[in-house]
Amino acid sequence: MEFRDAFKIMKSGGKVKLPSWGGYWFWDNDKTTIIMHTKDGEDIDIRETECPEYTFGNITSDEWMIADEENCPELGGTAYFDFSNAIKYLKRGLKVARKGWNGKKQYIQLATCISYTAADGTIVNCDHNDIGNKAIAFIGTSGVQMGWLASQADMLADDWMFAD
Repeated sequence: MEFRDAFKIMKSGGKVKLPSWGGYWFWDNDKTTIIMHTKDGEDIDIRETECPEYTFGNITSDEWMIADEENCPELGGTAYFDFSNAIKYLKRGLKVARKGWNGKKQYIQLATCISYTAADGTIVNCDHNDIGNKAIAFIGTSGVQMGWLASQADMLADDWMFAD
């Protein structure tokens, strides 16, 4: 939903969030403002945001949803998001996984400073001017798989979540 609809829900006493958020926003009648309840349990008046560009970017989203005990970690649920957000979080250094993956403790993360030992014993750094030296690493029960490739099902799924 768009923010104008999310705002109406807040004004009527509801809580709203974006899909990947651990927290939520709500309307405070006494202060007559939006309160941002963070994933860390902190309440911040929207007028005191430290990063207006990020906050305004959130407001322009059309992915607002009602926050509840199913989809909001601060209310006891789990935040899920799509693959584009999973990539964004990988780039920020976070670990992500699919809810639908069979094995527990499986996740992907961004690997950097990649190198390998060649057959002659020399260590080769994979730094390349055009493509860099980053890759997605899949960490599973059998170890690490460098250069993991997402399937079409992975790319189209909306059950991505943060991994521990």
